[in-house]
Amino acid sequence: MSSTHTDRKIKALVRTLIKNRKTRTFHFPIKTEAQRFVDELLEFLFPHFSEKVYFTPEEVEAKLILLQRNLKSILKPLLIASKLSFEKITKRFFSQLPDIHTKLWKDARAIEAGDPAAESLEEVVLAYPGFLAIAIYRIAHEFYQLKVPIFPRIITEYAHQMTGIDIHPGAEIGSPFFIDHGTGIVIGETTVIGRNVKMYQGVTLGALSVDKKQSKIMRHPTIEDNVIIYAQAVILGGNTTIGHHSVIGGNTWLTKSVPPYSTVYNESKVNVRRKINHETKKRQIGEVENIRRLEVW
Repeated sequence: MSSTHTDRKIKALVRTLIKNRKTRTFHFPIKTEAQRFVDELLEFLFPHFSEKVYFTPEEVEAKLILLQRNLKSILKPLLIASKLSFEKITKRFFSQLPDIHTKLWKDARAIEAGDPAAESLEEVVLAYPGFLAIAIYRIAHEFYQLKVPIFPRIITEYAHQMTGIDIHPGAEIGSPFFIDHGTGIVIGETTVIGRNVKMYQGVTLGALSVDKKQSKIMRHPTIEDNVIIYAQAVILGGNTTIGHHSVIGGNTWLTKSVPPYSTVYNESKVNVRRKINHETKKRQIGEVENIRRLEVW
Protein backbone atom coordinates (compact mmCIF):
# COMPACT_ATOMS: atom_id res chain seq x y z
CA MET A 1 0.00 0.00 0.00
CA SER A 2 1.44 3.38 -1.03
CA SER A 3 2.05 6.18 1.45
CA THR A 4 -0.31 8.40 -0.59
CA HIS A 5 -3.16 5.89 -0.19
CA THR A 6 -2.44 5.61 3.54
CA ASP A 7 -2.46 9.39 3.91
CA ARG A 8 -5.86 9.59 2.20
CA LYS A 9 -7.31 6.96 4.56
CA ILE A 10 -5.95 8.78 7.62
CA LYS A 11 -7.39 12.10 6.40
CA ALA A 12 -10.76 10.42 5.83
CA LEU A 13 -10.64 9.03 9.37
CA VAL A 14 -9.84 12.48 10.75
CA ARG A 15 -12.86 13.96 8.93
CA THR A 16 -15.10 11.19 10.30
CA LEU A 17 -13.85 11.72 13.85
CA ILE A 18 -14.43 15.48 13.65
CA LYS A 19 -17.94 14.91 12.30
CA ASN A 20 -18.70 12.47 15.12
CA ARG A 21 -17.49 14.96 17.72
CA LYS A 22 -19.76 17.65 16.32
CA THR A 23 -22.81 15.38 16.47
CA ARG A 24 -22.22 14.11 20.00
CA THR A 25 -24.99 14.85 22.48
CA PHE A 26 -22.52 16.04 25.09
CA HIS A 27 -18.85 16.93 25.30
CA PHE A 28 -17.82 15.71 28.71
CA PRO A 29 -15.66 12.87 30.10
CA ILE A 30 -18.81 11.20 31.43
CA LYS A 31 -17.31 7.76 32.13
CA THR A 32 -14.38 9.08 34.15
CA GLU A 33 -16.54 11.53 36.08
CA ALA A 34 -19.22 8.91 36.78
CA GLN A 35 -16.66 6.51 38.22
CA ARG A 36 -15.12 9.28 40.30
CA PHE A 37 -18.53 10.26 41.66
CA VAL A 38 -19.27 6.67 42.72
CA ASP A 39 -15.90 6.37 44.47
CA GLU A 40 -16.43 9.66 46.31
CA LEU A 41 -19.99 8.73 47.28
CA LEU A 42 -18.84 5.39 48.74
CA GLU A 43 -16.10 7.22 50.65
CA PHE A 44 -18.78 9.53 52.03
CA LEU A 45 -21.10 6.69 53.07
CA PHE A 46 -18.40 4.38 54.44
CA PRO A 47 -15.34 5.75 56.27
CA HIS A 48 -13.63 2.44 55.41
CA PHE A 49 -13.03 3.76 51.86
CA SER A 50 -12.15 7.33 52.81
CA GLU A 51 -8.71 8.90 52.89
CA LYS A 52 -10.11 11.64 55.11
CA VAL A 53 -12.24 11.09 58.21
CA TYR A 54 -15.02 13.62 58.76
CA PHE A 55 -15.67 14.19 62.46
CA THR A 56 -17.85 17.30 62.59
CA PRO A 57 -21.30 18.01 61.10
CA GLU A 58 -19.80 20.95 59.22
CA GLU A 59 -17.24 18.71 57.50
CA VAL A 60 -19.87 16.14 56.54
CA GLU A 61 -22.23 18.82 55.20
CA ALA A 62 -19.42 20.43 53.20
CA LYS A 63 -18.62 17.06 51.58
CA LEU A 64 -22.31 16.53 50.84
CA ILE A 65 -22.54 19.89 49.08
CA LEU A 66 -19.48 19.02 47.00
CA LEU A 67 -21.01 15.68 45.98
CA GLN A 68 -24.23 17.41 44.94
CA ARG A 69 -22.31 19.91 42.86
CA ASN A 70 -20.31 17.13 41.16
CA LEU A 71 -23.48 15.19 40.38
CA LYS A 72 -25.11 18.23 38.80
CA SER A 73 -22.10 18.71 36.54
CA ILE A 74 -22.46 15.09 35.36
CA LEU A 75 -26.23 15.18 34.88
CA LYS A 76 -26.49 18.53 33.13
CA PRO A 77 -24.99 17.44 29.77
CA LEU A 78 -26.74 14.07 29.98
CA LEU A 79 -30.18 15.64 30.34
CA ILE A 80 -29.91 18.37 27.68
CA ALA A 81 -32.03 16.40 25.21
CA SER A 82 -34.66 15.43 27.79
CA LYS A 83 -37.28 17.25 29.84
CA LEU A 84 -35.67 16.12 33.09
CA SER A 85 -34.18 18.73 35.41
CA PHE A 86 -30.68 17.97 36.67
CA GLU A 87 -31.45 20.09 39.75
CA LYS A 88 -34.55 18.04 40.61
CA ILE A 89 -32.83 14.72 39.89
CA THR A 90 -29.96 15.65 42.19
CA LYS A 91 -32.36 16.64 44.96
CA ARG A 92 -34.40 13.46 44.61
CA PHE A 93 -31.34 11.22 44.57
CA PHE A 94 -29.85 12.70 47.72
CA SER A 95 -33.23 12.47 49.46
CA GLN A 96 -32.96 8.69 48.94
CA LEU A 97 -29.38 8.47 50.23
CA PRO A 98 -30.37 7.64 53.86
CA ASP A 99 -32.43 4.67 52.61
CA ILE A 100 -29.57 3.48 50.39
CA HIS A 101 -27.20 3.70 53.35
CA THR A 102 -29.56 1.72 55.60
CA LYS A 103 -30.01 -1.03 52.99
CA LEU A 104 -26.27 -1.34 52.45
CA TRP A 105 -25.56 -1.81 56.14
CA LYS A 106 -28.23 -4.53 56.20
CA ASP A 107 -26.53 -6.17 53.20
CA ALA A 108 -23.12 -6.00 54.90
CA ARG A 109 -24.44 -7.50 58.14
CA ALA A 110 -26.12 -10.33 56.24
CA ILE A 111 -22.84 -11.15 54.50
CA GLU A 112 -20.93 -11.09 57.79
CA ALA A 113 -23.52 -13.31 59.50
CA GLY A 114 -23.81 -15.75 56.60
CA ASP A 115 -20.18 -16.29 55.64
CA PRO A 116 -18.07 -18.34 58.11
CA ALA A 117 -14.93 -16.81 56.57
CA ALA A 118 -16.00 -13.23 57.35
CA GLU A 119 -14.16 -12.08 60.46
CA SER A 120 -15.72 -8.63 60.79
CA LEU A 121 -18.10 -6.12 59.27
CA GLU A 122 -15.09 -4.01 58.29
CA GLU A 123 -13.68 -6.90 56.28
CA VAL A 124 -16.96 -7.27 54.39
CA VAL A 125 -17.15 -3.57 53.52
CA LEU A 126 -13.50 -3.27 52.54
CA ALA A 127 -12.72 -6.58 50.87
CA TYR A 128 -15.84 -8.35 49.62
CA PRO A 129 -16.55 -7.92 45.89
CA GLY A 130 -20.16 -8.96 46.47
CA PHE A 131 -20.73 -6.05 48.81
CA LEU A 132 -19.07 -3.59 46.43
CA ALA A 133 -21.23 -4.77 43.52
CA ILE A 134 -24.39 -4.50 45.61
CA ALA A 135 -23.43 -1.02 46.84
CA ILE A 136 -22.86 0.33 43.34
CA TYR A 137 -26.03 -1.37 42.08
CA ARG A 138 -28.14 0.32 44.79
CA ILE A 139 -26.74 3.72 43.80
CA ALA A 140 -27.33 3.04 40.09
CA HIS A 141 -30.84 1.72 40.70
CA GLU A 142 -31.98 5.08 42.10
CA PHE A 143 -30.83 6.86 38.95
CA TYR A 144 -32.49 4.18 36.81
CA GLN A 145 -35.79 4.79 38.60
CA LEU A 146 -35.36 8.52 38.02
CA LYS A 147 -35.01 7.71 34.28
CA VAL A 148 -31.52 9.18 33.97
CA PRO A 149 -30.02 7.90 30.68
CA ILE A 150 -26.62 6.17 30.32
CA PHE A 151 -25.33 7.07 33.81
CA PRO A 152 -26.80 4.03 35.67
CA ARG A 153 -25.27 1.60 33.17
CA ILE A 154 -21.89 3.29 33.29
CA ILE A 155 -21.62 2.85 37.03
CA THR A 156 -22.91 -0.74 37.16
CA GLU A 157 -20.44 -1.64 34.41
CA TYR A 158 -17.77 -0.01 36.57
CA ALA A 159 -18.72 -2.52 39.30
CA HIS A 160 -18.72 -5.29 36.68
CA GLN A 161 -15.16 -4.43 35.67
CA MET A 162 -13.96 -4.44 39.28
CA THR A 163 -15.83 -7.47 40.62
CA GLY A 164 -16.89 -9.69 37.72
CA ILE A 165 -20.50 -9.30 38.90
CA ASP A 166 -23.00 -7.98 36.33
CA ILE A 167 -26.15 -6.48 37.88
CA HIS A 168 -28.39 -4.42 35.63
CA PRO A 169 -29.49 -1.19 37.38
CA GLY A 170 -33.11 -1.93 36.49
CA ALA A 171 -33.28 -5.08 38.62
CA GLU A 172 -35.42 -4.87 41.78
CA ILE A 173 -33.45 -6.30 44.71
CA GLY A 174 -34.64 -6.41 48.30
CA SER A 175 -32.50 -6.01 51.38
CA PRO A 176 -30.64 -7.78 52.82
CA PHE A 177 -29.02 -9.38 49.78
CA PHE A 178 -26.00 -11.67 50.05
CA ILE A 179 -23.59 -12.43 47.20
CA ASP A 180 -20.87 -14.93 48.13
CA HIS A 181 -17.72 -14.95 45.96
CA GLY A 182 -19.73 -13.51 43.07
CA THR A 183 -17.54 -13.97 40.01
CA GLY A 184 -19.66 -14.52 36.91
CA ILE A 185 -23.05 -13.60 38.38
CA VAL A 186 -25.46 -12.04 35.86
CA ILE A 187 -28.73 -10.41 36.97
CA GLY A 188 -30.93 -9.07 34.17
CA GLU A 189 -32.89 -5.84 33.90
CA THR A 190 -36.37 -7.04 34.87
CA THR A 191 -35.27 -9.47 37.58
CA VAL A 192 -37.09 -9.18 40.90
CA ILE A 193 -35.30 -10.47 44.01
CA GLY A 194 -36.90 -10.52 47.44
CA ARG A 195 -35.36 -10.11 50.87
CA ASN A 196 -32.70 -12.29 52.45
CA VAL A 197 -31.66 -14.00 49.22
CA LYS A 198 -28.24 -15.65 49.09
CA MET A 199 -26.48 -16.19 45.77
CA TYR A 200 -23.20 -17.86 44.84
CA GLN A 201 -20.77 -17.42 41.96
CA GLY A 202 -21.73 -18.01 38.35
CA VAL A 203 -25.50 -17.69 38.81
CA THR A 204 -27.46 -16.35 35.82
CA LEU A 205 -30.88 -14.77 36.20
CA GLY A 206 -31.58 -14.22 32.53
CA ALA A 207 -34.09 -14.07 29.69
CA LEU A 208 -35.26 -16.92 27.48
CA SER A 209 -35.04 -14.69 24.41
CA VAL A 210 -32.95 -11.70 23.39
CA ASP A 211 -35.55 -10.39 20.94
CA LYS A 212 -35.42 -6.57 20.95
CA LYS A 213 -39.23 -6.45 20.88
CA GLN A 214 -39.23 -7.80 24.44
CA SER A 215 -37.22 -4.90 25.84
CA LYS A 216 -40.21 -3.38 27.67
CA ILE A 217 -41.71 -6.55 29.12
CA MET A 218 -40.92 -8.80 32.09
CA ARG A 219 -38.35 -11.23 30.70
CA HIS A 220 -36.26 -12.20 33.74
CA PRO A 221 -37.18 -14.39 36.73
CA THR A 222 -38.63 -13.50 40.11
CA ILE A 223 -36.84 -14.79 43.21
CA GLU A 224 -38.95 -14.65 46.35
CA ASP A 225 -37.74 -14.12 49.94
CA ASN A 226 -35.27 -16.42 51.74
CA VAL A 227 -34.01 -18.29 48.67
CA ILE A 228 -30.51 -19.76 48.30
CA ILE A 229 -29.10 -20.19 44.78
CA TYR A 230 -25.87 -22.19 44.54
CA ALA A 231 -23.03 -21.84 42.04
CA GLN A 232 -23.60 -21.94 38.27
CA ALA A 233 -27.39 -22.24 38.49
CA VAL A 234 -29.21 -20.78 35.47
CA ILE A 235 -32.77 -19.47 35.93
CA LEU A 236 -34.45 -18.00 32.85
CA GLY A 237 -37.71 -16.36 31.81
CA GLY A 238 -40.11 -13.66 32.89
CA ASN A 239 -42.75 -16.22 33.90
CA THR A 240 -40.34 -18.15 36.12
CA THR A 241 -40.79 -17.66 39.87
CA ILE A 242 -38.71 -19.32 42.57
CA GLY A 243 -40.94 -19.70 45.60
CA HIS A 244 -39.82 -18.43 48.99
CA HIS A 245 -37.58 -20.54 51.24
CA SER A 246 -36.41 -22.64 48.28
CA VAL A 247 -32.91 -23.97 47.65
CA ILE A 248 -31.62 -24.13 44.07
CA GLY A 249 -28.65 -26.47 43.73
CA GLY A 250 -25.52 -25.84 41.73
CA ASN A 251 -25.48 -26.34 37.94
CA THR A 252 -29.27 -26.51 37.67
CA TRP A 253 -31.11 -25.12 34.63
CA LEU A 254 -34.61 -23.78 35.29
CA THR A 255 -37.16 -22.29 32.90
CA LYS A 256 -40.26 -23.10 34.97
CA SER A 257 -41.49 -21.91 38.35
CA VAL A 258 -41.00 -23.91 41.54
CA PRO A 259 -43.27 -23.64 44.60
CA PRO A 260 -42.18 -22.34 48.03
CA TYR A 261 -40.00 -24.60 50.20
CA SER A 262 -38.65 -26.50 47.18
CA THR A 263 -35.23 -28.08 46.84
CA VAL A 264 -34.03 -28.26 43.25
CA TYR A 265 -30.85 -30.11 42.37
CA ASN A 266 -29.06 -31.52 39.36
CA GLU A 267 -28.23 -35.22 39.63
CA SER A 268 -24.92 -35.50 37.87
CA LYS A 269 -23.37 -38.84 37.03
CA VAL A 270 -19.61 -39.22 36.82
CA ASN A 271 -18.35 -42.19 34.81
CA VAL A 272 -14.81 -43.52 35.14
CA ARG A 273 -13.67 -45.86 32.39
CA ARG A 274 -10.38 -47.69 32.47
CA LYS A 275 -8.64 -47.94 29.14
CA ILE A 276 -5.78 -50.41 29.47
CA ASN A 277 -4.35 -53.19 27.32
CA HIS A 278 -2.10 -56.12 28.24
CA GLU A 279 1.16 -54.35 27.36
CA THR A 280 0.26 -51.23 29.38
CA LYS A 281 -0.71 -53.37 32.38
CA LYS A 282 2.55 -55.34 32.17
CA ARG A 283 4.58 -52.12 31.99
CA GLN A 284 2.81 -50.59 34.99
CA ILE A 285 3.36 -53.75 37.08
CA GLY A 286 7.03 -53.67 36.13
CA GLU A 287 7.35 -50.04 37.24
CA VAL A 288 5.81 -50.88 40.62
CA GLU A 289 8.24 -53.82 41.07
CA ASN A 290 11.20 -51.55 40.26
CA ILE A 291 10.09 -49.09 42.93
CA ARG A 292 9.81 -51.91 45.47
CA ARG A 293 13.33 -53.17 44.66
CA LEU A 294 14.72 -49.66 45.09
CA GLU A 295 13.01 -49.35 48.46
CA VAL A 296 14.49 -52.67 49.63
CA TRP A 297 17.93 -51.66 48.37
